[in-house]
Amino acid sequence: MGARAGSARRPTRWRNVSRRLPSTPPNLPGFAFVRVLGSGGFADVFLYEQNMPRRLVAVKVLLAEVVNDEVRQMFQAEANLMAQLSSHPAILTVFQASVAADGRPYLVMEYCSSTLAQRYRAVALPLSEILSTGVRVASAVEAAHRQGVLHRDIKPSNILTTAYGHPVLSDFGIAATLGRSEQADAVGLSIPWSAPEVLREEVPGTVESEVWSLGATVYSLLAGRSPFEIPGGENGSTALISRIERAKVPPTGRADVPPELEAALARAMSRRPEERQPGALAFARDLQAVEERLGLPQTEVDVTVEDWATAVGLDVDERTRVSGEHAIASVGGARRRRRPATRPAGGHAPGQPGHHAEPRAADGVTGARQAGASGRRLVVLVTAAAVVAIALVVAVTILLVRSAESIPTVTEVRSSVDGELVEFGWDDPGLAAGDSYLVTVDGVVEPARREAAIVVDASGRDQVCASVSVSRDGRTGAASPQECVDLGSPVP
Repeated sequence: MGARAGSARRPTRWRNVSRRLPSTPPNLPGFAFVRVLGSGGFADVFLYEQNMPRRLVAVKVLLAEVVNDEVRQMFQAEANLMAQLSSHPAILTVFQASVAADGRPYLVMEYCSSTLAQRYRAVALPLSEILSTGVRVASAVEAAHRQGVLHRDIKPSNILTTAYGHPVLSDFGIAATLGRSEQADAVGLSIPWSAPEVLREEVPGTVESEVWSLGATVYSLLAGRSPFEIPGGENGSTALISRIERAKVPPTGRADVPPELEAALARAMSRRPEERQPGALAFARDLQAVEERLGLPQTEVDVTVEDWATAVGLDVDERTRVSGEHAIASVGGARRRRRPATRPAGGHAPGQPGHHAEPRAADGVTGARQAGASGRRLVVLVTAAAVVAIALVVAVTILLVRSAESIPTVTEVRSSVDGELVEFGWDDPGLAAGDSYLVTVDGVVEPARREAAIVVDASGRDQVCASVSVSRDGRTGAASPQECVDLGSPVP
């Protein structure tokens, strides 16, 4: 699997995989098969319903013809990596992994109803949503890097959307431990989002090449196409690789994209790795700075509690946000600032020649004076910290309340039936430019939409129910009352 094609410069690892029919879904104890979700080069993904606890899950199953000892090891590595990383809010959750009765390994994951790849080429995504998505996904990549893991296939189709409209990074199937170049042959590349040094096979993947892929992914969401794709032009593998290796990053072509964002993307996709942002966190900070400049709600960078604890002089809010033109330093690179040694009147620092310590009074007056001063300073510091903490809690509470209140709510959903089609409609509650509707039909969240209606194929169903909520800047408002349509017993 993934062997090089002789001494050819372009390895076979990025050849196009011909379309095929999905494999037979395996019999999994405790799960009921629902339908096929998708097929890849080495695995199929199926939708199952788990019996207990009852929920829909996505199950990734390896193809029988590719299963061997090496593939089993890679699949096990993916399961372990996903389990370790999936506690991050922007990384797809893995529930369990095992081997089916027919010998095929499988992975049970959180079910997400859509990917960004289904939307960004069809409609122009709101700038606020793209910036928020970029910060969240960069946070996920940063979390993986801190555990020594490269994703190595960052692209729009690997960003899924949860039932609450939040983006999550998926598919660590070709992920590799940082610095392990011996796995290069096992990597399947996605050319439009791969850094030039990876395409030239100089490296199998680095932190810098992941920054390039992050930049290319955000660019794609903005432009509706990959960075070096020419609409109506030659966009085959050879042409794309040639442009990626030689061309400058073209502008996104969107009037609402500020110069600061164009510059951040151009930096991320620099041909020279050393000219890019030094890591995923720095890229996220650049996107946060753009949010700040545009007056948009600033998306927090998700970092671990341990990293918060080691940060010096920064509270939680400061550690996850940028202010004005100054981005906060990377957590991994935070350093304690040293105060210059205070010199006494004689001009000599303590411990240096010429310095004389203050003589200790026999009655302890000097020591008492110092202790009193220290005590007063401590009281002042504690009081100031308490005031800041109270102010922070009040500010966050007000912000959360205002945010929740600001998202409009659909108050009523109407329905009409035309044969086996059911149309649900509702009145616009006051959508803003970047808002979208999230429609839940029989427990499944449909892809986000702007239209105030949806048509559902109710073939073979006794009843169809739908509710609608509004998504704004990565947050979801209250759902409407559920509207149900009784269709009677299906005709056999």
